[in-house]
Amino acid sequence: MHILVIEDDREMAAYLTKGLKEHGYTVDHAADGREGLFLAATGDFDLLIIDRMLPHTDGLSIVKLLREQGIKSRILLLSALSQVDDRVSGLKAGADDYLAKPYAFSELLARIEVLLRRKDSEGEQSRLRVGNLEMDLIARTVARAGKPIELKPREFRLLEYLMRHPGQVVTRTMLLEGVWDYHFDPQTNVIDAQVSRLRQKIDKGFDKPLIHTIRGAGYSLRAAD
Repeated sequence: MHILVIEDDREMAAYLTKGLKEHGYTVDHAADGREGLFLAATGDFDLLIIDRMLPHTDGLSIVKLLREQGIKSRILLLSALSQVDDRVSGLKAGADDYLAKPYAFSELLARIEVLLRRKDSEGEQSRLRVGNLEMDLIARTVARAGKPIELKPREFRLLEYLMRHPGQVVTRTMLLEGVWDYHFDPQTNVIDAQVSRLRQKIDKGFDKPLIHTIRGAGYSLRAAD
């Protein structure tokens, strides 16, 4: 699941981004309202976490503008303003939930799960399947042929990326940007090592592998013939 955090407080943004990534989410960050509105308007995010008080364009205005543009991403509004009228104005603007600061990170995670589950109840994708491999994006679980597979957060993100591009050749650059958030090549074997560990968990014990190395190009996840 892809989340955009729009937060101008650097420490808070780093805290949120780190915590969400540790729980397996793909996270982008915008440091002000103008940048956040530009990114959110693409509609590429499952969830937007928006601080209400932002420079250039405030959070409430962002929510209203996005809804006017027909953006359907779930929106969780964060604010130090906790009065009933403040919460009501946020929800009326189009936010799906409103969380007052300070808050416990565990509560934030719970609210995120509820919002993403709500998307699933409206018929939006929450499961990925390639052959006999299945991923539940809400429960954060993976199974092959009904056998549960335990993955670390980074492994989960890597597999999710591959499963969102079934049968396609996924290049090193695509993985660096989509999974590691690197926009440069660190000149290490981090991808090869991570794919190797993931292959051990996904393909070990099965006659036909799902993860394939495409020499000189990258990797491909495709159903066994």
